[in-house]
Amino acid sequence: MTVSLYDIPLARLDGTPSSLADHAGKVLLVVNVASKCGLTPQYEGLESLYRTYQDRGLVVLGFPANDFGGQEPGTEAEIGEFCRSVYGVEFPMFAKIAVTGPDKHPLYKALIAAHPEAEFNPDSRLLKQPPRTADPGGIHWNFEKFLVGRDGAVVARFAPDTKPEDETVVRAIETALAA
Repeated sequence: MTVSLYDIPLARLDGTPSSLADHAGKVLLVVNVASKCGLTPQYEGLESLYRTYQDRGLVVLGFPANDFGGQEPGTEAEIGEFCRSVYGVEFPMFAKIAVTGPDKHPLYKALIAAHPEAEFNPDSRLLKQPPRTADPGGIHWNFEKFLVGRDGAVVARFAPDTKPEDETVVRAIETALAA
């Protein structure tokens, strides 16, 4: 039996217990984030998407992870302060989790199982780099994005270096919101 994404226990950045069920019926953009990554400026685009589409039912959800190059070393309080003060982040942020390896959070196990391959743009710098050792279907780097439809099914997965404002991401969000 497959576990529903909505049933997986989570914790908010402030430690409050939560789950994706808090956002049932919404379109979710789930992103593993990091504060000291070359892709960190994507927080601005993620916040812009959230502000643009939240009234139509989009929720961006940030999951800090320190899995790639130690690029999220801070505490939850430090992460929250950084996101608010530097990027004005208002979308929901969650406690730091692992998105790779043996300690991979059940949410990421379920997301990857539901959509094993990320969509890369043809000009992706990540595609040009030598492949790194990873689990098949594993997360490639910080800021990989999973789009979850109103029904709780994963409908798309975007590469870390695909910016939130990229037309493929925006088109997929608009399609999911219209469904």
